[in-house]
Amino acid sequence: MPDAPPLEISCQEVHERIAQGDELVLLDCREPDEHEMVSIAGAMLLPMSQLIDRQAELEPLRSRHVVVYCHLGGRSLRVASWLRQQGLATAQSLAGGIDQWAVEIEPGMPRY
Repeated sequence: MPDAPPLEISCQEVHERIAQGDELVLLDCREPDEHEMVSIAGAMLLPMSQLIDRQAELEPLRSRHVVVYCHLGGRSLRVASWLRQQGLATAQSLAGGIDQWAVEIEPGMPRY
């Protein structure tokens, strides 16, 4: 089995991989009110606070490359680590979260 990728992935790398057609699953682990304010297009909302209750929704993602993001990168790092413990070996956290994404990738995106 190949080595797992680093636990964190940069906004630039995610953006480039999406542009190249890689089918990444973007998982927003923030709360619904945060997601309503701003989100990355196509992201699946699965709040960290609901992970255990909604764990069954992760099954179809087992063979996919999941990139978790939150506001600044702290929650997503914990969620990506937890996902790896659940068998999603390639789960990664978006370094700097959606705030860094807004700075580097989508400068017009609202920040909070």
